[in-house]
Amino acid sequence: MTTKAQTKERDEAITQLREWLKPGDTVYTVLRHRSKSGMQRVISALGTSVLVTTHGTAEGWIVDYSGNVGHALGWRYHRDHGGVVVNGCGMDMGFHLVYSLNATLFPEGFGCIGKGCPSNDHPNGDRDYTPHGLSDEHGKSENREPHPGEVADGCRKHWHRAGGYALRQRWI
Repeated sequence: MTTKAQTKERDEAITQLREWLKPGDTVYTVLRHRSKSGMQRVISALGTSVLVTTHGTAEGWIVDYSGNVGHALGWRYHRDHGGVVVNGCGMDMGFHLVYSLNATLFPEGFGCIGKGCPSNDHPNGDRDYTPHGLSDEHGKSENREPHPGEVADGCRKHWHRAGGYALRQRWI
């Protein structure tokens, strides 16, 4: 059972992560610790951020998302090792961490970002990377209200209903 403070902390972490991470971004994972049994790992979640100054120069740095990721997922953050505690084995646990983060940040899915979109819809047969209009190809309007994230600039974006692949994952 979660307390009001834990719920508030989780909601704040999700809001912050949604500001930092957009579909198509890469979350870099670093294995910080593995238990002797192999059933538990501590993994850091990192990203890059770029700031363009008023002089036109770009400054970049690495951002550690681990604390916010732990709060957003409701998973424990290990201070000594500096990462999120991930339980289990038998699969790529860095992928599991980022996939779980995707499902938390984008539970209703996400709009197609165009060429290079990470959605699993594209390799599974959907080769359409273009925005879609508010009516279907036959000129008839759809029978449902658009999803809040689907309409942008008067055009319905190609909406991917599964949010699990919105962010990419890479090991460092």
